[in-house]
Amino acid sequence: MKNIKYCFPLIALFLFNIIGQVNAQEKKVNIPTIKLNNGLEMPQFGLGTFNTPSNEVAKEAVLVAFRSGYRHVDTAHAYNNESAIGEAIKESGIPREELWITSKLWPSDYANGNTLESINKMLERLQTDYIDLLYIHQPVGNYEEAWIEMEKAVASGKVRSLGISNFDATDEGFHAIVDNMKIKPVAMQIECHPYAQRKNVQEKLKSYGIAQECWYPLGSGNKDLLADPVIKKIADSHGKTTAQIIIRWHIQEGFSVIPGATNPDYIKENISIFDFALSDDEMTAMRSLNKEKRFFNMTYEQVKEMATNWVLED
Repeated sequence: MKNIKYCFPLIALFLFNIIGQVNAQEKKVNIPTIKLNNGLEMPQFGLGTFNTPSNEVAKEAVLVAFRSGYRHVDTAHAYNNESAIGEAIKESGIPREELWITSKLWPSDYANGNTLESINKMLERLQTDYIDLLYIHQPVGNYEEAWIEMEKAVASGKVRSLGISNFDATDEGFHAIVDNMKIKPVAMQIECHPYAQRKNVQEKLKSYGIAQECWYPLGSGNKDLLADPVIKKIADSHGKTTAQIIIRWHIQEGFSVIPGATNPDYIKENISIFDFALSDDEMTAMRSLNKEKRFFNMTYEQVKEMATNWVLED
């Protein structure tokens, strides 16, 4: 009974997966790609899996996403759901080469020189031979040594690309990786949405040829953002929701965007943004909303404390 609060979303996801028995490979969506600085092409749009309430919900959400045309899934060891993602990959029947799977190493994964062992365990949890993009999750601990070990994983074929996540928190950490390592990051994950467009970070990443991947693209469901009158007016003119307009804005700005969702209706809604485009005037209106107002406001010191106390599953 302790998991009763998760029953309703899980039932909804289960029913969506059962009704119609749609084969995941039959659903095709023309998702654009971003050419990374190592020559690989990453689907610009994907599913974020942060804060899923259980492994069962995470697995069903990914299966719904696959059946809806998603081919890019973002997870992390710290999310404690990689095993569920691995089960969904296996059950989907989609050829592995058609998927783009991203995960992240937590500071404890490389705290004692155990980076390569942690990557092997990650591959086991995900039930895959390789990870398309592996991030350092937080700029905490000996991430420089970890990066050198991650480069070995690229050389061995276990990882295809490397990235940094949340390194906007420390300029020193950013340059330690970007300027000094043999393999350059292909992408950096940061919070980004119309209320916090991160203009300075945008320019910084462009100068290094690093792709910007956005978490909290919908402001973590912030009611003010989703009810913004400027966005609503644009949404009404296209017969779309405000969430769809926001995601479409990310796409047209050239960002990679990974909105999280477990509700099957939202999962389907979020990918239904490739049948229209925002005009130049509408893009200008969206850009005018920027106030650099973030919704995740931990200090760097608080992040380091969180990283120390976070409990991970093997």
